[in-house]
Amino acid sequence: MDERYSGTNAGVETFKPGPEQGVPRDVQVSFVLWLTAVAAGVFETALAIIEALSGDLGLDVGVIVGVGLRLIIFAAAIYVASRMRLGKNWARFVLAIGLGVIGTLSIVIGPVSWLAEGHPIGEFLVNAGPMTLLFASSRIAHLGAVFAAVVFMFLPAANAYFRAARPATRRTPK
Repeated sequence: MDERYSGTNAGVETFKPGPEQGVPRDVQVSFVLWLTAVAAGVFETALAIIEALSGDLGLDVGVIVGVGLRLIIFAAAIYVASRMRLGKNWARFVLAIGLGVIGTLSIVIGPVSWLAEGHPIGEFLVNAGPMTLLFASSRIAHLGAVFAAVVFMFLPAANAYFRAARPATRRTPK
């Protein structure tokens, strides 16, 4: 019997997170950074729910739909990141375009518009309460994780991994 399945920790080894055999460090780091970005997004969602519950309106339909949509996106991001970790090149491009470009634009459009209207960053800092500062800090961490994850997915070792993972029929010229 396999030692992993014996003793008091029977089956526990199967579920331990860790590097997959043969997956380059750069791809592993990218995977962890995608999970970090999702965790930041979950934290931001929790803050938005707390904010909504503390307001006069409570959880209205818009907030509920927004939370539901974000949860679907988070689940999809985790799934696609897990496929990327397994060497699926399509997943790498879905993450880069879907979350790296479109997701980033959805996060930064509000703050960039606010700054473009002529508001100085100092005004934001002076008027921001603890909840707003927590949210902004999480957004900065979120964006940093996304940018770094995209970079790590396209480093030379990652590129070689994704090339090697392609089916043999696609690699050979006809």
